[in-house]
Amino acid sequence: MGVGQLTSLITLYTVLITLSGCYTSRTNDYLLYTNSIRGNRTVISDELEALIPQKPNRRILRTPLTPALWIYQASSRRYNRDSAIAELAAKTTQFERQSELVASDPAALKRLNRRFGREARKLRRYAEEGNWWMRNLGEKPTYFYPRDAEANALKMQTYLRRTKGFLRATAEYTVDTLLDGRVRVNYLIDEKEPYRLRSIGYDIPDSNVRVLVQAEQSKSYLKIGDRFDGDKLDNERTRIEELLRNNGYYEFGRNYIRVSASRDTAASVVASNAQSTLVDLTIQIPNPPLRNAHPLYQIGDVNVRIGSTQEPTATGPISPTDTVSQNGILYFYSGRKFATRLLDSKIRLRPGKLYSQADYTSTQRQLFLLNQFKFVNINFTDTTGRRLRTEIRATPLDKYEITTEGGLFVLYQGQGYPGPFANLTFRIRNFFGGLETFETNLRAGIEAQTGFADSSSTSQIRDPYLAQELGLTTSLIFPQILFPGRLRFTFNDLNPRTQISLGYNYTNRPDFLRQTFRTTLSYNWQKAPHHQYSFFLTDLNLIRSSFDGGPNEQLRKQFYQRLVQLRDAGNRVLFNSFLPSIASNMSFAYTYNTNVFGENRRANFFRVALESGGTTLNLLSSAAIRRFTEQTGLQLFKYLRFNADFRHYIPLRPRTTLAFRVNSGLLYSYGPDRSAPYEKYFFAGGSNSLRAWRPRRLGPGSAYPRSTESKVIPGVQVPTFITDPRNPEVKLPQFDYTFEQPGDFLLEGSAELRWRYFHFGADINGALFLDAGNVWTLRNDPARQNAELRVNKLVPDIAVGTGTGLRIDFSYFIIRFDAGIKVWDPARRYIRESDGQLVDERFLLPQFTLKRLSRGANPLIVNFGIGYPF
Repeated sequence: MGVGQLTSLITLYTVLITLSGCYTSRTNDYLLYTNSIRGNRTVISDELEALIPQKPNRRILRTPLTPALWIYQASSRRYNRDSAIAELAAKTTQFERQSELVASDPAALKRLNRRFGREARKLRRYAEEGNWWMRNLGEKPTYFYPRDAEANALKMQTYLRRTKGFLRATAEYTVDTLLDGRVRVNYLIDEKEPYRLRSIGYDIPDSNVRVLVQAEQSKSYLKIGDRFDGDKLDNERTRIEELLRNNGYYEFGRNYIRVSASRDTAASVVASNAQSTLVDLTIQIPNPPLRNAHPLYQIGDVNVRIGSTQEPTATGPISPTDTVSQNGILYFYSGRKFATRLLDSKIRLRPGKLYSQADYTSTQRQLFLLNQFKFVNINFTDTTGRRLRTEIRATPLDKYEITTEGGLFVLYQGQGYPGPFANLTFRIRNFFGGLETFETNLRAGIEAQTGFADSSSTSQIRDPYLAQELGLTTSLIFPQILFPGRLRFTFNDLNPRTQISLGYNYTNRPDFLRQTFRTTLSYNWQKAPHHQYSFFLTDLNLIRSSFDGGPNEQLRKQFYQRLVQLRDAGNRVLFNSFLPSIASNMSFAYTYNTNVFGENRRANFFRVALESGGTTLNLLSSAAIRRFTEQTGLQLFKYLRFNADFRHYIPLRPRTTLAFRVNSGLLYSYGPDRSAPYEKYFFAGGSNSLRAWRPRRLGPGSAYPRSTESKVIPGVQVPTFITDPRNPEVKLPQFDYTFEQPGDFLLEGSAELRWRYFHFGADINGALFLDAGNVWTLRNDPARQNAELRVNKLVPDIAVGTGTGLRIDFSYFIIRFDAGIKVWDPARRYIRESDGQLVDERFLLPQFTLKRLSRGANPLIVNFGIGYPF
């Protein structure tokens, strides 16, 4: 960069900084630039910053540039609040007069009320929040006032002393005035020595409660020697409350729990010439007024009413059509009858048992998760004799249900996208009267794929190819684990599911046609809301592929020719994966997820899956498997597959999040042909992977992406060179990304910064992302040189891409656009044809140019997706 360019950039930056602060000249107030918290060693800054209600205006990448504030200030010049208030008052008076005229006409009065309501809401919103630009694109200025800073410092000091155990802590503030007239507020924290717990005692006159609390003391949040912490005190109150309410104390509440703390007397402190930093804590649980003990409650009669028995008529409630007694519980059915034995296994509130809040919650949750009832309500209608008469009322869902789901077709040049799709589900509940659910799901979709040619400057973008998918699946879902023996009863509290499915899937892609018949038997259960388990005992697939016919017959022949090339060069793995085959597997998956859609808070997602393909084939010899293949023409597979996916979400601001993802997988084929079904391989690239590459086109390793016209010489990476149309004397390598690139090992990671731009019918959000990763083969592939995973070249083989995104958040779903460019492409290292010299173009970022977005060595790849990439 020359001196002139540098001077221009400095001048431009100075002008922008000046503009960002120019609005402060309109008032005598200073804009708040930032809040800084210093000096705290133990208490994290986020906790203290949460006590500050004044948030600085949003800036671009922590620069002084605040475009939302500029828009607000510029729009406010045309904003007249007084006129809106006056107009609202005039319309209100007019409405009152017109209401009197049409008081005898209910229909006219209703129309008048509706019209006035619309106009009044619009004017009221204008008066309270400003005009459209101010509300949706702008951001209200945040000014600095000394009284606010003083109040914030006092809140921090109080928080440190009363809540965090720093009873001598102090908090002050200083102000720095910046060049542009803004203010930085520095909050100076001095925690001093914290107070620690010297002893923990209990004052509980009720002996039964005292024994119960002391028996669970090992689970206490309070430990001797720990810092005095108000948050831990609150957690301990909650723990004791839950402990007692789960052991029969129905009326007990945390308001009974009192905590007193005492320190050394002033005389002892002076005598020891030291400052006291020790606290003696006493937990008190007094008896209720006029009682000598806390009352214990048992469950009395339990009645379960299912159907319309709770819906009264003119003569009273509808009489039940059937009454059943099971294990001391009465079941009243009105209309449909359900399997009483299965319902009974979901109910934890049993007659004669001590009341338990956990049993109450578990019963309601288990009944609701059956997906058979709209509402499940549990009420205690009588407490006479400390016995809780229990009424459980459940309203069934419709027995027959049809649901539909659909989406729009989106197509952009140079990338494949999910296209129009539709799902139609027909559901029958309580199919055999045993709480089963029968489902038939029909799904259809179209995926648009364009840009099959290479990305060199001479490539010609071909016409778009459409891939159609049609699937039909029929399932029978049981609300229990269907398994012989008593093992199945251990899952009763875990929302168990057994699903038996039979399905057919038809995939008509530009490069091949694939049909799959599938049958599965799976178990699912949920240990806790965040922990889910899935076990496929049987997953049997009959697969058939073809490469002829259809409008894309030429491309299919090229793809098949490519498979033959690989086979002839010594790689039969991919060729075998497209032979007619029978693929069977067993799999287990565990998912831990604390991320809640729509909430911006620290969360984690972790999923691990282990799959064993052709497990029963281990009982047969390799010779027997080959004989079966020769006699039937069906390929058999034996493989192990492992996949782990971890995601972490960090909220930076109320509408700003930093998200990370690490995804890895391993496929090990150990059958006679060392192959696996094509769908079991790993792929990199696309809208949910490395977004600077087309879907599934990255890798493997640093292998050269060749076309069917390329020379395939085992052990040598030889690119195909073509003539540059702009300069016939120059030969350019042809990088062909027509075909997908499967691999045995996957390693990829992403980091993404997400924020909100403005609201315009939906939240318009932005993102910056960095993706890295690749796929590799585990074995040497003579037809794909440099595709094998090797430790000494693992880092150079990591592809890197970056870009920005735009997301339209409608709350119930998100439309996503991501534009990515390559930073590092491990395949761009080859021998030049003209002089035999080694050319290293792996660092591709300098080759990106705005003048040629969709062409050249580093084109802009635009991705479309539904939902976040991770």
